[in-house]
Amino acid sequence: MLLRRVIGYFHGTIFLFSIIIGAGIFITPKGVLKYSSLNVGVSLSIWAACAVVSMLAALSHAELGTTFPRSGAQYYFLKRSLGPFVAFFYLWINLFSTPAGIAARSLMLAGYITQPFYPGCFVPEMPKKCLALAILWCLGILNARGVKEVTWFQTVSTAVKMTVLGFVSVTGIVLLVRGRRENLARFEKAFDADVPDASQIAEAFLQGLFAYSGWGVLVRIAGELKSPSENIPKCVVTALTLVALIYLLVNVSYLAVLTPKEIMSSDAVAVTWMDRVIPSLQWAISLGVSSAIVSSLNCTVFSTSRLWCMASQEGQLPLILSTLNIHSCPVAAVIQMLIFASILIIPSDLILLINYVGFTDWIQLGLMMMGLLKLRFQEPNLSRPYKARLPFVFGTMAMSLFLVLTPIIKAPQMYHIYVILFILSGLLFYLPFVHFNLGSTYFNKITCFLQLLLNVSPTDDTDEYISTGGNVQKNPPATATKKE
Repeated sequence: MLLRRVIGYFHGTIFLFSIIIGAGIFITPKGVLKYSSLNVGVSLSIWAACAVVSMLAALSHAELGTTFPRSGAQYYFLKRSLGPFVAFFYLWINLFSTPAGIAARSLMLAGYITQPFYPGCFVPEMPKKCLALAILWCLGILNARGVKEVTWFQTVSTAVKMTVLGFVSVTGIVLLVRGRRENLARFEKAFDADVPDASQIAEAFLQGLFAYSGWGVLVRIAGELKSPSENIPKCVVTALTLVALIYLLVNVSYLAVLTPKEIMSSDAVAVTWMDRVIPSLQWAISLGVSSAIVSSLNCTVFSTSRLWCMASQEGQLPLILSTLNIHSCPVAAVIQMLIFASILIIPSDLILLINYVGFTDWIQLGLMMMGLLKLRFQEPNLSRPYKARLPFVFGTMAMSLFLVLTPIIKAPQMYHIYVILFILSGLLFYLPFVHFNLGSTYFNKITCFLQLLLNVSPTDDTDEYISTGGNVQKNPPATATKKE
């Protein structure tokens, strides 16, 4: 049984829209404006610059999925280029940071849904957590049904939030054209406010780039993409171009109605904007936020389960995580992820874990760019249907160093030490269970029991799929690369 290649250009682009456009653009777009010293021109320029940086990083990153068109390509690439030790640390961080992020977004969605039932007061923790758990496991059931159901759901939820964003954008432009003189003056004198210093610009970039995060999802699910060498770069360019345009228009729309100070004083900018424009349509913003969070959650569950499936095939996670059900879904990996996220939902203070490991995304990206350069030198004849330009690669590495080192040098915090200790703690698991393979007999008994319980079977041997001229082809036995 194999993961099926059923995701084409259209649904690949939808997946990118789903995971990139989250609740942030509706609720908290004030971060960039805050660190831009309320300078409208600088703020909009940083949004555009973040789009360019994300495009360069995504196009460089796309080489991983086109060279190794398999699910979990980042993990496999790191293992092949920098060795199993580095690959395990990438996996170790992902095992905890992803469920923590899923738990945090589930609680945010549950709180947003339940708030109307408790007007004027805080939502009790118990109903919010119960609803968060229900949402999480409903998404797990959806994923277990296979790729077609997931892509259908992503298409519908993405259409909803894009409709709401389109309404905000168009309405804002119309109001700007037909609006009052002071609103137009805000853009005519866009750069007249104070200019932020270098450290503030760095912080503004961190805020903006967070809104563009998630562009690596297609590399994680490359094993289920049709013609990945063609579709990954095309989907990245299409999605990020449209996302950049939408983000700029939405921010212009906000500024056409609200002053920078009003935006800074609002906890939910889109809600404040709608309350000023058409108060009776507040429900539309709620619908847009909910669809944004749930589609992003679903995409994260789908893509991360494929990464864990690949790690299991490579022997760094239990074998049961690479087994598939009749719908070609690694259902055991989905269940494990949801169990971890559910544990983090119950004591909500543990959700703070995501703050400790959030900036490691750019550490991982820097490692991937190092591995990309090493593999080009080490295996120059390896088939690369799509080859990232070296300036893109070096630019991504430089941005990675900038985003990781700037907060440490500018304002070192204790949580930086916690992150380092957390990463090094992976040694306690890597050495006995992966390097020395202790406890394999015990794990085999558990695997047999869970296979019968979940009605799953191991995947066919997908170890040595290579990319040849834009197509996916299996290596002959004589040339297959051996597992480490």
